[in-house]
Amino acid sequence: MKKAVLSILLLLLFAVCSVGQQLQANISFEKESHNFGTIKEEEGPVTYKFEFTNTGSEPLIISKVRASCGCTTPDWTKEPIAPGGKGVVSAKYNPEKRPGKFDKTVTVESNALEPTKILRISGDVIAKPVSMEDVYRYQKGDLRLKNDHVAFTKIGNDEFRTESTDFINSGQQPVKITFADVPEHIKIVADPETVAPGGEGKIIVTYDAKKKNDWGFVIDRVNMILNGNNDSRNRISVSATIEEDFSKWTPEQLAKAPVAIWESKEYDFDTIRQGESVTFEYKLKNEGKTDLIIRKTKASCGCTAVNTGETVIPPGKATVIKTTFNSRGKKAKQNKTITVITNDPKNSSTLLRISGYVEDSSSTINPPNN
Repeated sequence: MKKAVLSILLLLLFAVCSVGQQLQANISFEKESHNFGTIKEEEGPVTYKFEFTNTGSEPLIISKVRASCGCTTPDWTKEPIAPGGKGVVSAKYNPEKRPGKFDKTVTVESNALEPTKILRISGDVIAKPVSMEDVYRYQKGDLRLKNDHVAFTKIGNDEFRTESTDFINSGQQPVKITFADVPEHIKIVADPETVAPGGEGKIIVTYDAKKKNDWGFVIDRVNMILNGNNDSRNRISVSATIEEDFSKWTPEQLAKAPVAIWESKEYDFDTIRQGESVTFEYKLKNEGKTDLIIRKTKASCGCTAVNTGETVIPPGKATVIKTTFNSRGKKAKQNKTITVITNDPKNSSTLLRISGYVEDSSSTINPPNN
């Protein structure tokens, strides 16, 4: 008797499960992967539509579709699909600046019996031919330059160095190249000075850091004169990060070197009203054996004033760098920095931070907690 009852219960349970499965949507794709084969970058995005059928007995609803990469844009049938109805999930791949093979996925989430489906697209992108405009990206009159910014990174304070950038004459007439507003520490010439149509050359820049007599990141702008035309749009930027060369120091000098120790490198002023100012003093102590020299202080914003106390700190002594942030015209979260350059060979450049929240003077809304 007990076995008979148990068998009946199992049959009922099986019947209920079967009915539950039948009363559910089901998504069936004609194919779940597609290979585009070879495509050309210059021909732009390619799209494939994955077609599917609702083979279940309830309406099918796709709740979310997401791609594995920002290079792939999905789209799909948004309205519910009745049993037996059809729909599509499309995947558009953008090959721009992505030469070579690709293999991307699109994840489909729905109320189907199998709630998650993963579709795949793949292919091989042939890079577009490199044009003159791709190589010489910056146009200055009839000249095109590979770069209109010549950078001298990590140059010693007494170093003399030369860098260059290439150019081409893309016009129909010869171009004579000269320069104006050149500072004393920079020498700049074009080679050749006159370039024929289609001709190439170099702009050669020599930088004398000793003459510049500055520290940290600095930038100058030089006007390029083309056939006598002085157009401000034809400027070239020349930058340098000037650092002291401690590689020449002897072991004895390093043992006696100054050591910059900061009590704090960060200040959070919490919340202030727009137009208010806050001041904080960053304390700096010399724990080395020779004088610590503050070479330079520079704020990231004109809204931050910096006042340095003593710039030469004897061993065992301390000074303060007084910083005032003016919130006039500012609102919401603020993050400002002050760069301090010293002659500490192990820590010559220090970044001080000042941050907080500025309430809009026309609003009484409290700032967010994050």
